Amino acid sequence: MDFTALATTLTDPSTILMGFVGVLTFATIVTLASPLMVRSTLETRLNSVANRREELKRRSREALAKKNQAASIRQTDEGMFKAIVDRLQLSRLLEDPQVADKLAQAGYRGPRPITTFYFFRMLTPFVFALLLGVYFYTLNPFNLPGLTKLCICVGGLTLGYYAPNVYISNVATKRRTSIMQAFPDALDLLLICVESGMSIEAALQKVSQELGPSSIELAEELSLLVAELSYLPDRRQAYEGLAKRTNHPGIKSVATAMTQAERYGTPLGTALRVMAKENRDLRLASAEKMAAALPAKLTVPMIVFFLPVLFIVVLGPSIIRVQDVMAHKG
Repeated sequence: MDFTALATTLTDPSTILMGFVGVLTFATIVTLASPLMVRSTLETRLNSVANRREELKRRSREALAKKNQAASIRQTDEGMFKAIVDRLQLSRLLEDPQVADKLAQAGYRGPRPITTFYFFRMLTPFVFALLLGVYFYTLNPFNLPGLTKLCICVGGLTLGYYAPNVYISNVATKRRTSIMQAFPDALDLLLICVESGMSIEAALQKVSQELGPSSIELAEELSLLVAELSYLPDRRQAYEGLAKRTNHPGIKSVATAMTQAERYGTPLGTALRVMAKENRDLRLASAEKMAAALPAKLTVPMIVFFLPVLFIVVLGPSIIRVQDVMAHKG
C-alpha cells in the first residue's frame, strides 16, 4: 500500500473540503432526525427513584435490626472500573474533593459514577494524545517540526485530562436549566397543595407527578427529596441535599425557607408564595437577558449567510443584463 499517495489524498484541500461538507451534512441530518428518535425517559427515571427509595427503606430496616446507628445506606460498586481505580489508586492520584457534588448536579449519584469518572479521567489524556500523535506523526499534513508535534501531543494530554470535567459541567448546566424552567410552576403547584391541607411529602410527590412531562429532571429531584425526607434522620439534610444537587440560588433559598418553616413553625404557604414570585422574576430576567444577547449573536450568521445571498439577488439580474449587452456588442 502506497502511504505517500494515501497521505497526499488525505491532505488534498478538495478531500478535506469534501470531508468537512460530509460532516456538516451528517450533523444536519442528525439534528433534524433527533426529535423523531427521542423517547421519553420519565418512566425509567421515576422507576429509578422508586428503586432508590426501596433501597433506602431496606437498608434502614437492616440498620434498625442490627441496632447499628452508623450503618451505611450507600450503594456499593464492585465493577471492573472499581478494580482498576483501586489497583492504581486513582482516587488518590486524581483526587477531586468536589467530584461527588459535580456528578450529583449532573444527575449521576452513588459510588459507581465516581469510579467511572476517575477511570475516564485517567484514560482520556492518553487517548487524545495518541490520536493527535498518529495524525501528525504518521500523516504530517502541515509539515510541522518535531517540537511543534510534541507540543500538540502535550496539549492533547491536557485537553484529555480536563475533558471529563467539561462534559460533566455541560450535562449539569443543561440539567439545571431544565429544572429552573419548570421550578416556578412547581412552587405554584406546591403552594396550592400545601394550602389545601396536604402534607409536604404528599405535596412534593403530587407535584413531581404533574411536572414529569415538562421536566423529567425536576420530577426526579422532587421524588428523591420525598424519599430522603422519609428515611434520613434529619429532614434538614434532605433540603440541603436538594440545594446541593441543583446548585442554583433560587432552589437554595427555597430549601432554606422550608427548613426554617419546619424548625420554627412559621407558615409554609407564605414562604412558598414569596419564593414562587422571586423565581418567576428570575426566570423572566433570564429570558430577557437571552433576548438582549440575541442581536449580537445573530450578527455573524447574518453577515456570513444572508448578505451574500442578498447581494446575489440584488446584483444578479444586473450582472446578467450587462453580460448580455456586452455579448451583443461583441
